[in-house]
Amino acid sequence: MNKLPLTIRRSIELIGICAAGVVIVFGQGVIMPLLTAFFIALLLLPVFRWFRKYKIPEALSIVLCIVLLFLVIAGIAFFLSWQIGSFVSDIESIKKNLIIHWNNLSQWISNKTNYSVDQQLAMIKQQGSKLGSNAGSQLQGAAVSLSGIFVFLGLLPIYIFLIMFYRNLLLRFVYLWFTEAQHPKVKEAVEETEVMVKYYLLGLLIQIAYLTILLGGILMLFGIKHAILIGITFAILNLIPYLGALIGNLIGVLLTLTTSQELWQIWAVLGTIAFVQFLDNNILMPRIVGSKVKVNALASIVGIVVGGTLTGISGMFLSIPVMALLKIVFDKSAHLQQWGVLLGDARPRQSPISNRIFRIKTKLENKRNEETAGKAKDK
Repeated sequence: MNKLPLTIRRSIELIGICAAGVVIVFGQGVIMPLLTAFFIALLLLPVFRWFRKYKIPEALSIVLCIVLLFLVIAGIAFFLSWQIGSFVSDIESIKKNLIIHWNNLSQWISNKTNYSVDQQLAMIKQQGSKLGSNAGSQLQGAAVSLSGIFVFLGLLPIYIFLIMFYRNLLLRFVYLWFTEAQHPKVKEAVEETEVMVKYYLLGLLIQIAYLTILLGGILMLFGIKHAILIGITFAILNLIPYLGALIGNLIGVLLTLTTSQELWQIWAVLGTIAFVQFLDNNILMPRIVGSKVKVNALASIVGIVVGGTLTGISGMFLSIPVMALLKIVFDKSAHLQQWGVLLGDARPRQSPISNRIFRIKTKLENKRNEETAGKAKDK
């Protein structure tokens, strides 16, 4: 591989990216549960080691870790369902508010356009009949998606247990792919991956907690009904970087419209979300996660869109840790560092077009790495 011309090597890399995309699309039913279980297993390793410190058997320690994980998930799900139940109990008030908002909107459309209220209702009925004709296929697709979710959740604890149980075997498999001179870099990559996943996933759990408390608490002070539901909904959707915050804003506005007739409360919700998001992005989350996830915003957004297109919602959630993992691997490879630069957040101070040092820096680093590897091999 090293002796191949540069153009051929780059062509092989691009073909490999396309081939990986095809494999992900056709094998997502196998890949996504495994990938999710891999990241969760890395997150649970500190807890597992704590159990092992007290001489608890290995298999039992893994089971206890999985039980604790599902208790946390069940607690979040119970709290969310309780808030949704409280929201649904106000159905009569919601209907009344929706009728008021619809009348105001319909009147505004009638004043600004040539469509009367009757014409608007006729258009809605026409679109409703079209949706009804496709209801059968939509329900069938929903049933397939629901069954896929149950299979995903069923496989997840099994994969987590087996990945943690056979972790040393998997590590040996990874080491056998490389020469002995490369093993120090492999060790660094493994350790950095564990730290990155621990900080990132644990940071997301902490983020859900403080966003729910902070956003819900401020909205309660404004007298917004179902403030906690808005807070936890935004916190969970915010797990999808960038796009999730936009969806969370829309849902926050919709929930406010259904529970209030005052327009000022909508602006209060939007302003509060913007304020909390500013604190989260610039003060809180950087201090929690630190500099462990070094993926730039452009790569993050493209990765989220590509992940969602290829594998759906699970791909959107996992896109950031996957790219952070790939960046660690690329940075440790002498021949793939350009991809690590593309994903990284280090912006050159000057343009490589006008400054030669930024064009040759990577080449010098590659040469230095090869010399270091050669000396280690000679020893």
